[in-house]
Amino acid sequence: MTQRPSLDLLKQARDRFTQQQIADRVGMNVKTIRRWEKGQSRCPTMLEATLRDMMRADPVATETADHQSFRFIDLFAGIGGIRKGFESHGGECVFTSEWNDFSRKTYLDNFGDHHPFVGDIVPFPVEDVPDHDVLLAGFPCQPFSIAGVSKKNSLGRPHGFECTTQGTLFFDVQRIIAHKRPKAFLLENVKNLVSHDKGNTFRVILETLRDVLGYDVHYKVIDGAHFTPQHRERIIIVGFREPTGFSWDNLQLPEVGPRLGSILHKTDGSEPLVPHDADRFFNHEKQTVQAKYTLTPNLWAYLQAYAEKHKAAGNGFGYGMAYSDSVTRTLSARYHKDGSEILVHQGKSKRPRRLTPRECARLMGLPDEFRIPVSDTQAYRQFGNSVVMPVIREVARIMVPSIQALIAKERDGIPLTLPLFT
Repeated sequence: MTQRPSLDLLKQARDRFTQQQIADRVGMNVKTIRRWEKGQSRCPTMLEATLRDMMRADPVATETADHQSFRFIDLFAGIGGIRKGFESHGGECVFTSEWNDFSRKTYLDNFGDHHPFVGDIVPFPVEDVPDHDVLLAGFPCQPFSIAGVSKKNSLGRPHGFECTTQGTLFFDVQRIIAHKRPKAFLLENVKNLVSHDKGNTFRVILETLRDVLGYDVHYKVIDGAHFTPQHRERIIIVGFREPTGFSWDNLQLPEVGPRLGSILHKTDGSEPLVPHDADRFFNHEKQTVQAKYTLTPNLWAYLQAYAEKHKAAGNGFGYGMAYSDSVTRTLSARYHKDGSEILVHQGKSKRPRRLTPRECARLMGLPDEFRIPVSDTQAYRQFGNSVVMPVIREVARIMVPSIQALIAKERDGIPLTLPLFT
């Protein structure tokens, strides 16, 4: 059988580029590239021009990019938002851990890994974790979040490190760092981690990372609103096996972020057609958001009455109406219940609607190529627990020079030099 030119070009490109590099260039995911290579689906003829452009790339530059790659592991991975931020700067994921079956489905549908992927990290032997340069972990935040602590208090349940099912998972991060001694790590959690238990929880974490493990640790609370139209403050903790000159001063955070209209479905005929969504979220023939996302009369009446009740009592509880020029409240994992924290205004005489899962993905900074293979309920939970990917991508950008310096020192005995930024 005659080989198709596009597939032949793809195989030539794979001699010089990784699947991730090709996927990024053509706007697909790695799983799609892998299917093309294996002949499980046809490599489109229209990609020939793009592949030829890649083949014209400077081979020296390509070798340099490959030489500068680094290996990382992705713990408590969720749907892969932290991973995606580090892959943007040449990182290669070599191990993943995520216990939730639905999150695992979304993760694998987007990344299609062949490296070890485990569910519960707690019983996993630390010696079986692959060697890596960077450890990434968005360890569970519910034991430390404001909502999580309030709920556990009302139920008389422990929270923080007293919550044995989630809070102590930080110590699984500790045991892996202690055994594998990665060159760097990034940990992500809710802002409330700093103040939880009058600061004692965060003090234990910092003492563990700095004094017990001996890492050079830096932390900063960053609001996702710099990159997406959502106030989402999260603490980012990074550490290096030895001082490298890393500084938060190198962060480039846009002073004015985008507004909600930038991520909403367009009803003027300009909404992109996302093949793997079809008309699940948006009706392209009618140019409207699917009707199921508009609140029912009963739910809208309930939310208005609830808000009035608490307003009369002097409380601040209530729904959050969002407009095209808004920056929204924080998207939560409970969004599937009533959507009350972010209700999209549809006109004075119309009931508001929830964001669609695709809009939630955009709100987290994920591209439309990101697949949503689970139900709406599960998708809302996943995006509500995810990270604002561009925040992680920016932090990764300023971490990579320090990571590369430590890699070079270990490999070649090259003295550390301070990272340079332009």
